[in-house]
Amino acid sequence: MIAYAVMYAGGGKLIDALGTRLGFMVIMVAWSLACASHGLATGFRGLATSRFLLGMGEGGGFPAATKAVAEWFPVRERSTAMGIINAGTAVGAVVAPPLIAAIIAYGGWRWVFFATGFAGLAWTVWWMRAYFPPLQHPRISATERADLASLVESSPVDKHSDQSWFQLFSFPQVWGLVFAKFLSDAGWYFYLFWLPKYLYDVRAFNTKEVGYYAWIPYAASGLGALLGGWFSSYLLRRGHSLDFSRKLALGASAVLMPWIIFVPRLPADLAIVVFSIAFFGQQSWSTLVMILPADLFSRRVVGSVAGLVGFGGAMGGVVFNLVVGYLLDNGFGYSVVFAVVSTFHVLAFGLILLTIRKVHAL
Repeated sequence: MIAYAVMYAGGGKLIDALGTRLGFMVIMVAWSLACASHGLATGFRGLATSRFLLGMGEGGGFPAATKAVAEWFPVRERSTAMGIINAGTAVGAVVAPPLIAAIIAYGGWRWVFFATGFAGLAWTVWWMRAYFPPLQHPRISATERADLASLVESSPVDKHSDQSWFQLFSFPQVWGLVFAKFLSDAGWYFYLFWLPKYLYDVRAFNTKEVGYYAWIPYAASGLGALLGGWFSSYLLRRGHSLDFSRKLALGASAVLMPWIIFVPRLPADLAIVVFSIAFFGQQSWSTLVMILPADLFSRRVVGSVAGLVGFGGAMGGVVFNLVVGYLLDNGFGYSVVFAVVSTFHVLAFGLILLTIRKVHAL
């Protein structure tokens, strides 16, 4: 997680320096090879090294996605596009368990990592064949390229080109997004890392029951990513301002999160429903937060800003998971943890309102 956090920030800067096409290629090759290296591990140190390298590779993924969306999509479509991208993580979480089980049954656990690494490398080949910046795309005619060039020259895309990476910290909007992501992803990583353990330890689920129920919240998270992004785009198409459209969708997402406080008091089936609502709200929220750098900053620094925001989120996961372990080890119980988690997204939304008075190009 620490490697993931650090490389989130570094990966965003790398994307801006190399460009989206080449930068994402470098990141995906490193990520895929790190994943495959798990299959070669012969002990704890080898496995830990692979985990560290995996975090470094993975960190640049979402900054690259944010920059690609900023390059190709108009403002009114960006959140929908990011929602589709973000939903891919949920699809992966739903389809991976049966595929992993099948690979283990026929080839052993090492082949899970070899197969995943190969899939990443195959995707990278497709990426290099399919993705080009708008002005360099081979299928765009000379006339269309000229129209795009005039549009780029008349837009504020170079507004931050003379600023260093460190000067981004002079914007309160950057700090607001980083700490908002810190809070919201602290809750998200708690759900990701502790949900199975909670079902085992508190609800007395066996492995079969966890497998039967645990996919449901992930499916809900995919719907949240899609609908949250769509809702903001829908508001824009109806004539509402960018500020109103983003903040209303963010607020609606945050309102869904405090219900998690009731999980310890509910029967197991209703607890899964509440978890699903939280997963839905979280990924709707995440989609919108990760598109805000594209709304606020020019394309030349979008990757860097998105990387800093992701760094904040990953560090939230690092810190709060240690806090959760401490609370549980010292007898506070899951009720206290759920009460704390239920406040994070509301606090994060308040922080965004305070630091981003109006969503517009800076």
